[in-house]
Amino acid sequence: MRVAATFALAAFVTTVPAGAAMAADLITVPTSTQAELPMVEAAGFDWSGFYAGVHGTAQNGSTSGTQYGLGIQAGVNAQFDFYLLGAEVAVSGLLENGTVGETSYGQILGRAGLVVSDNVVVYAAGGYGIDMGPPNEEDALLGGGVELAVTEDISVRAQYLHGFPLQGGNNKNQFTLGASYHF
Repeated sequence: MRVAATFALAAFVTTVPAGAAMAADLITVPTSTQAELPMVEAAGFDWSGFYAGVHGTAQNGSTSGTQYGLGIQAGVNAQFDFYLLGAEVAVSGLLENGTVGETSYGQILGRAGLVVSDNVVVYAAGGYGIDMGPPNEEDALLGGGVELAVTEDISVRAQYLHGFPLQGGNNKNQFTLGASYHF
């Protein structure tokens, strides 16, 4: 009987610490008082998901000259740690001969970038552009930009694209400033 009690006591002593829960201490910052403040890191801007927005553009072509316009864009992003992949469609109505919307320029872009801080992304962009008014021109686009999250749902950006002519022979430089709402 004494042997059974010894085994029961030994089993109890070895299993109790194994089942005990252990909690980690909070990371704290010492202050000038005896109280310590816990450190809580705020979550950064989530670049993943759909977005839509508006932009202003200035486009300078070797034969078309300088054109200004307004446009809309819509796209989707996927964020993997600090990498960003995305796709975007944009259409701009351009000012030609003093008339807004006389010609328009559409583009389809792929984007790849780095999230350099919680609210800033730097990206490269490439894709296809088409001038939808006369003359009929098609371009391969290559460039990049920077985007800054200003609230939980709104970002602003600056982008540069260079158009290499595929059809129509008109080199283009396009500067865009815009704002997007992220869903």
